Amino acid sequence: MSNLPANLRYAESHEWVLDHQDGTVTIGITDHAQEALGDVVFVELPEVGQALNKGQEFGVIESVKAASDLYSPVSGDVIDVNEALEDSPETVNEAPYEAGWIMKVRLTDTTLEGLLDADAYQATLSSDD
Repeated sequence: MSNLPANLRYAESHEWVLDHQDGTVTIGITDHAQEALGDVVFVELPEVGQALNKGQEFGVIESVKAASDLYSPVSGDVIDVNEALEDSPETVNEAPYEAGWIMKVRLTDTTLEGLLDADAYQATLSSDD
């Protein structure tokens, strides 16, 4: 069973969202996603300032097994990216919810509607098995 912090919200596309309660969020991929990918070798980061719509592709994550598109679970403007992943993409495997974050976004829609809590996300994983 994957590690699912209760303070995060989750997208069915396996991204997590940490709401900072100030109109900004931090986004990364879930423990389940990094386990399924295997050893991450590259993360394509979005551009700071890029405007994203919910569900829009914003990058790619590559592992020794596969390449997967990354989708924004929220609408907003990218205000920061985790540049450390350019030199150490394996951080996504080692600490997906901490040092392995991918981007920070200033929300244009602050409802976080449609995102799942940990229990609901776990249920989607269980139904995939």
